[in-house]
Amino acid sequence: MLKTSNHKLSSSWKTRELLRSKGQFWTPDWVAEPMVEYVLAEKGGLLFDPAVGAGAFFRAAKVVASEKGLSVRFAGMEIDPVTLSQAQENGLTKDDIALVEIADFVLQAPCKKFHAIVANPPYIRHHRITPEKKVQLKHLSIQTIGKALDGRAGLHVYFLMRALSLLEENGRLAFIVPADVCEGKFASELWTWITANFTLDAIITFSPEASPFPQIDVNPIILLIRRSAPRERFLWAKCCFQATSSFKYWVRSQFRDTSKRDLIVIERDLKEGLSEGFSREPTLCKGKSRYVLGDFISVKRGIATGANDFFFMTAEKVRELRIPEKYLTQAIGRTRDVVGDEITYRTLEEIEKKGRPTLLLSLNEDNLENFPESVKQYLSKGEELGLPNRPLISQRNPWYKIETRIPPPFLFAYLGRRNSRFIRNYAYVVPLTSFLCIYPKRNDKKNIDQIWKILTHPDVLAGLSMVGKTYGDGAIKVEPRFLEKLPIPDHVVELSGLSMQMCLFER
Repeated sequence: MLKTSNHKLSSSWKTRELLRSKGQFWTPDWVAEPMVEYVLAEKGGLLFDPAVGAGAFFRAAKVVASEKGLSVRFAGMEIDPVTLSQAQENGLTKDDIALVEIADFVLQAPCKKFHAIVANPPYIRHHRITPEKKVQLKHLSIQTIGKALDGRAGLHVYFLMRALSLLEENGRLAFIVPADVCEGKFASELWTWITANFTLDAIITFSPEASPFPQIDVNPIILLIRRSAPRERFLWAKCCFQATSSFKYWVRSQFRDTSKRDLIVIERDLKEGLSEGFSREPTLCKGKSRYVLGDFISVKRGIATGANDFFFMTAEKVRELRIPEKYLTQAIGRTRDVVGDEITYRTLEEIEKKGRPTLLLSLNEDNLENFPESVKQYLSKGEELGLPNRPLISQRNPWYKIETRIPPPFLFAYLGRRNSRFIRNYAYVVPLTSFLCIYPKRNDKKNIDQIWKILTHPDVLAGLSMVGKTYGDGAIKVEPRFLEKLPIPDHVVELSGLSMQMCLFER
């Protein structure tokens, strides 16, 4: 659940961690009511919520039913009885939640089908799912869509899959989910199945100012889907302000009223939406620019260690452990360690003075016996801590052999609060996962200098919002494949001194 009704998100780290472990952030009324409006579709009847939580959608349905003179009944499931107990505190009666079953919807779904399904499913990312449950989810995926999804799919993805499979003919579903449902590594397989069996009526997105979850680093979108013959076009909308009533009345008008200034509505081609990403406006139109950033560079993620506190060390810790220099690589771990747009050796000195790590344990040999005693002892400590059993590390053989990267000339701070930026890597460090690695397709100094002019041009930086996902508090996240799609205006290429003919030839 990405949920928040009238609850203020706690600033306590422990409280927020508990919420994250349950995936619970409650849905505001101005979002819940139009979602319910869509699935009830002037008919009323039984409303099913597979993740009832504190009952935000049941409350919203009572409001909508009262306004429209509909008769509505409720059914649902909730895995957390403590959370469900809050429903009556929030205005629901015992009768309202009488048909709510305490059970795991994904793995213990009801046998019957439903005409109206609405949910804000638990937002539990893949690394918080136990290995045992991942096996069960894999079987569910094979059973439902005929293929196993990529292991990075979160629990909310399986909620959507399961709920869609329980829709009656012409039934309707409204889900509010993170945009990774449409844009993650697993999305292609999932949406091949969805678009072959269902109608996507609309996608609703939110500007940073309108985010239903402003304190959460998540990019929410709403899916409005019917079980009927697929169509090639869908409506894409963006709410521009929080608590707007325009969203609700647009849905109530059956998508006819598009005159509201605080709601942008565009009809889009389904293939284009899937290609460019449902969470962003269709601004990457062909013909606006001859070039994209991928014509000049390639992008890779930074190194994922699986245990930064073990593999990423301070200079002081290295001295204490007596780890030889040959087993270490200079690295950068977090974006706020780099104040400007350059990493120099002086930058690393300043980071070290603050007691921050700058050295990455890089063991490329398979044979443990070849390491000096100090390294062997340190790896033994890692085994005592259970590191080899951690999800990412357990996939490596041997467990201590982490990824390698050639130091890239440029880095990209890809998840920043209004400060996503390119960084010149003069210190030849390798980055961890807070950064992306930017490698020019030609590596001579002249070309690197020309690429830097492109990366720092204001018109290029302004385009990041076209390819990035906007999160709460204005944070923007740009994935590697979307960064390569960043449009580069012709005049920027000209100013950089790059040959246009050479660029077209290289493409």
